[in-house]
This record gives sequence, C-alpha cells and structure tokens, in this order.
Amino acid sequence: MENLALVATLVLVIAAALAGGAVAHRLGQPVLLGYIMAGVLIGPGTPGLVADRDRVELLANLGVAFLMFALGVEFSLEELLRVRRVALLSGGLQIVATTIFGTFVGLAVGWPFPAAALFGGAMAISSSIVAVKLLIGRGEAESAQARVAMGVGVVQDLSVVPMLALLPLLTGAAGNLPLTLARSLGTAAIALIVVVVGGMKFVPRILYVVARTGSRELFLMMVVVIALGTGLASQAAGLSFALGAFLAGIVVSASEFDGQVLADIIPLRDLFATIFFVAVGMLIDPVFVGHHAGIAFLLVGAAVAGKLVITTGAFLAGGVDPKTATLAAAVLAQMGEFSFVLAGIGLSAGIIVEDQYGLILAVALESIIFAPILLLAAPRLTRITAMLPGISARDRALVDAPEPPPLRSEVVICGYGRVGAELGAILQRNQTAFTVVDLNPAVVHRLRAAGIRALYGDAGAEPVLTRAGAAQGCVLAIAIPDLVTAAAAIRAARGLNPRIRVIALAASSAAVRALEATGANDVVQPEFEASMGFVRQVLRWLGAAAPEARVVVVGERHTFYDQDHPERTRPPKDGRAHGRDHQPHPERPGGGHAPGAGRRAAESRPSPIPEPVPE
Repeated sequence: MENLALVATLVLVIAAALAGGAVAHRLGQPVLLGYIMAGVLIGPGTPGLVADRDRVELLANLGVAFLMFALGVEFSLEELLRVRRVALLSGGLQIVATTIFGTFVGLAVGWPFPAAALFGGAMAISSSIVAVKLLIGRGEAESAQARVAMGVGVVQDLSVVPMLALLPLLTGAAGNLPLTLARSLGTAAIALIVVVVGGMKFVPRILYVVARTGSRELFLMMVVVIALGTGLASQAAGLSFALGAFLAGIVVSASEFDGQVLADIIPLRDLFATIFFVAVGMLIDPVFVGHHAGIAFLLVGAAVAGKLVITTGAFLAGGVDPKTATLAAAVLAQMGEFSFVLAGIGLSAGIIVEDQYGLILAVALESIIFAPILLLAAPRLTRITAMLPGISARDRALVDAPEPPPLRSEVVICGYGRVGAELGAILQRNQTAFTVVDLNPAVVHRLRAAGIRALYGDAGAEPVLTRAGAAQGCVLAIAIPDLVTAAAAIRAARGLNPRIRVIALAASSAAVRALEATGANDVVQPEFEASMGFVRQVLRWLGAAAPEARVVVVGERHTFYDQDHPERTRPPKDGRAHGRDHQPHPERPGGGHAPGAGRRAAESRPSPIPEPVPE
C-alpha cells in the first residue's frame, strides 16, 4: 500500500477540493476559498483525515509550474516589455514602501527590529499564483490590470534574491555583504539572460522537431519538460521555481506552437493549481490562529489595507489609470508563497521565534483568503481612487487635449480593444458618427490625433456617458469583458436613454445572464460565437444548404443565450430569423426598444450599415 501512498494523497486532496469548491460555489463565493478551506479540513491542525503535507507540497509545486507556464504562454515578451517602465517604477516603489510600512507595523506590535524588518520584507511580496487565479476567474487574464500586475509580480519575484542576500544583516553576521549581494544579483542576471535569450533561440526549434513526428504524446512530454526543467534550472540559479516556469512560457509564446502548447497544458494547469491552494490551506493551524486571533487580525488588516493603498499609489505614480491601478493593486494586496520562504529562513537563522513565524504564516494565508473578497469592493475602491486630488487633472493632461463638449453620435463604443477597434473601422467606412470611451489615455490621445471623437473615462460613470452622447445615441456597444463595468454602463445608459439599444461582450455564460438581466438588448460571448462559425462551416461541407445551416446556428444561439427566458419564442424554421430573434418583453422599460426587442426595432428603421449578402 506504501507504493500507492502518493495516489491516495492525490485522491484525498482532489476529493476535498471538489467538495470545498462545490460548497463555495453553492454559497456564491469564489471556488478558490473552497479549495483553501478544504486544505484546512485535511490539514494537521484539524481532526479527521490528514493528508501527507510533504506529498501535497510536491504536487502543489507542479501546480505552480503549470499555472505560471500557461500564463507566460498567454502573455508575450512584447507585452511585458510594453509595461516594463510601470513594472520597474511601480514595483520598485511598492517593494520599498511596503517593506518600510511592514517594519513599522512589526515595531508597533512590540517585535524587535530584525523580526519587524523580516515581516516588512515578507509583506512586500505577493503571490503571483493567487493573482493569476483571481484574474482568470474574472475573465481578465488578458486585461490591462493583468499585464501591469504580472509585470510587478515579476519584479517582486526577482526582489527575493537581494532580500535573501540581505538577511545576514539582520543576524549581525553580514560578512562581506557587498560581495555577497553582487554575487547574488550577478547570478540572477546571468540566469535571466540564459533563460530568455537561449530559450528564444533553441525552444522553438526543439518544438518544431518534436511536432514533425506527428505524435501528440511526444509534444506534450516536451512541453512538460520545458516547463518543469526551466523552473528547476531557475531555482538552481538562485531564482524562483515559479519565475523560471513563467519565463519558459514567455519563450514558448514567441513560437508558432503557442496555441497548441496552451491547449495541452490547460488541463494540467487547472488540476494541479487546485492542489496548490489546498496545500496553502493545510498550512493553517486553527488552534494557533484562535489563540492569537487579536494580533493576527490586526496584522492582516494592516497588511491588506496598507498594501492596497501603497500598491495603488505606486501604480498611479507609474502613470497607470485609476481603474487599472486599483484592480491590479487589489489582486496584489496579499502575501505570497515567498513570504513563507523568508519566514522559514528567518526562523532557522534565529531572526524570528516560533510564535512570530506562526503569525507571519497566518497573516499571509489570511490575506490570500481575503483577496477574492477584496475584489468585490473593487468598483467602490475605483471611484475613491478616481476622486484623489490631482488624478483627474493628470489623466486629462495625458490625453493632451481638453474633453470635447457633449457629442451627438449614432453609436457610443465603450472600450477600444480588438472588438471595439473593428467596430469603429466599419463605422468609419460607413460614415457613421461614433464616439469612443476608453480608460487608456494613450488610446484616447491616438484616436483624437486621428480625428476620431474619444473621451477618457470609466464607461460605467453616467457623466462620462452623458458627454459621449449616450442620451441621444441609438446604440451603446460595450466592448469590455469586465462584468462590473459593463453592468454599470448598461444601468447608466438606461437611465439616460431608455430607448437606447445595448450590445455587450460577456466573458462567460454566467456573464451573459447577468448582462441580460441588467438590461442589455444583445450579449455576445466570443468563444460561443467562434464555435458557431465552426458549426456553420462544417455543416456546409457536409452538404447542408445555407438556409439549413443558418437555422441550426440560430437555434443553438437561442438555446445558449435565451435558456433562462422561456417566454421568448423559438426562431422560425424558414431561416429568416434576424440575430437571435428575441420577442419584446412587456415588463421591461423602453417599450418596443426594451431589452430583447432590439432586433425587431432594427428592422423598422434604415441601418447605416448594409446587411450581409446571403450565401
């Protein structure tokens, strides 16, 4: 049975995570909290079944590697370089300021200076794993806040190297500190150069050779070797295992195989990342936390609140807009796994004692638990940030032009990413007046320079939509996959103009339901729409006539988008349905232009854009 001990541990951990995640989902909480609580229940601090901590940590390391590797594949070196100024400036400010703040907090609760300084360093480091999981759960893995948060996360991970080199100062046994620090930083720099430059040169070639075999198994094994091998090499060079895996993903993202690599690695990522959070929960000792509840609550409150304020300020100082700065700071306002590393080394070196080690551990874990809850307050926190002195004036200066007077446009486009830009290009070709609302000052500046009417601001703010002309406009196109902002924009637009037609992007089927309930006429889920393109083409290749294929697609759209609205009729079977062919809902405001009736209204007035030519 001993030979199957690892298998038994894996089954226990996954079963506990399944139960905890299901309960959390049922209660309307992030499943991440369920995973952590599952770890508490099977940890050594609670009675009942106890998983072997060493084996769970081994499996959790795989989760760290696959999660960071997949994130690196989704990102690109170009995207990281784009935020390098923000990452270096904001990350440097955040680390220094948080370390100083944490040191004062430690001194305030009566710890000696060495222990307080160690707590400050541990507080400065966030968990990139937690940040990634939170962003993926919100459908924001490719958002602006994800880019800047991960940029600062890389800087934080690199800062662990000089922190470890400086620990002898706290013990009074510094030795030749400048030489030690220079050696550590030099090793880290060489390791980074070898990983990035060497990887860019050799990894795409290796993947190409393996892909030519035509064996998917060999390709998957090569991907796993790259992810885990680079992580191990990074750790051997004095960097972190997670950072190495992330850099390996960045290297792979520069090859033509990034899509297939991501498809292969995602199932492994999701499974083993879950185990990581269970392992985090196993570190919690409820008895110790109960005996030190007062000081633990004080420390975690100071850590989360202080880090949120400091990180937001650091992002603003780096030129990030208020909304992105607040959201990125919210996902980073926790203490990460490297806090455990620093605390463990500090304990073995005599810098801290057992109780202080336990409190640092408890504060770090509790800050991770509070992270999803903190994100729920993100809209209110964003409004507070935007009201800070000088922020509005700074952002207006960034767009290099005063805001235009209220405009009259047929269409108001909220968000000028890939979807918004495509829509804007088509509207330009059809000479249809439109206004863009975007939170990126650089985008607004570029659009105004090109003669396009654009406003800087939050699409969910009523004054911004008023100036954009939503009160007189015909269509509001919300090309922002952020559910909170999209819902706020719909409510504000409906208050200004009940007859406006609203179309919005949704990151998931749950977001589709939420946006329809808020008042959107039409909601588009990009992944589902892409699948319908596949379905239609495959049916045509199989011999189905164009009208028949179209009826199938319309029916599937009706099922997907309108499954919670049985009062809406099925589309006609003759293939003449327009869009999803919603029927008017008599209980909703706006008469014939109520949510669900937008397409009927569109048929009664000339459209500025010609209908597509039937096949």
